[in-house]
Amino acid sequence: MQAMLRSALLCSLFVVVGCKTGAGTVRPTPPPDEPAFESTVVPCDEAQKAISQAADTRASPYGIDAHVEKNFKDRKVSWLMPEGTYQKFVVQTGAKNFGRCNDSGCFLFAAPSATIQDAVAKSMVDGKHDPAVIGQALGLPAKNFEGPLRMMTLDLAASKSCARLPVDEDPGVWKCQTAEDTDCFKFGGYTSGGVPEIMVINAPVEQATVAEVP
Repeated sequence: MQAMLRSALLCSLFVVVGCKTGAGTVRPTPPPDEPAFESTVVPCDEAQKAISQAADTRASPYGIDAHVEKNFKDRKVSWLMPEGTYQKFVVQTGAKNFGRCNDSGCFLFAAPSATIQDAVAKSMVDGKHDPAVIGQALGLPAKNFEGPLRMMTLDLAASKSCARLPVDEDPGVWKCQTAEDTDCFKFGGYTSGGVPEIMVINAPVEQATVAEVP
């Protein structure tokens, strides 16, 4: 059950809860004099900032800023959801933030936009995606990507979203029980399939672009 939960959460990288949006929203480009990206932990509240700092200490000398600079140079993240899940947990709930939510916020695993978009583009055959191609690209089971999908993209810099390295205590994390386990959480900023991942807290639905993947 836990493995299924982790796989469902990942969807392309992690199924999320929340959303009320149509075909997508195009946001304006920040003014030229606005910094392209502030320190990753700046938008976080004190609780999330403390978690981020502890994660950076654990990952030292790596840390969230180095992770973002290496893997998220354009500061854009993306993730996939099955159409049915999107309709049930996004459209029908009318949630304002993506992610699994608790009293401290909504938590979303996401990957570099280029990685997700490239996997989707390479999977298209005769106007439809091949689940096996996406699964192979992301190191996840092909069954996670069967049927129509939705692809969300969010600009971290423009949205000012809190972002940090994922940690074991995050909602939706399935911890590895043995060294041989796969498709389970391992600290360090990468999925078990080797894809860079980041934890985004309170990712605003209104600022995400949503695309259909037939």
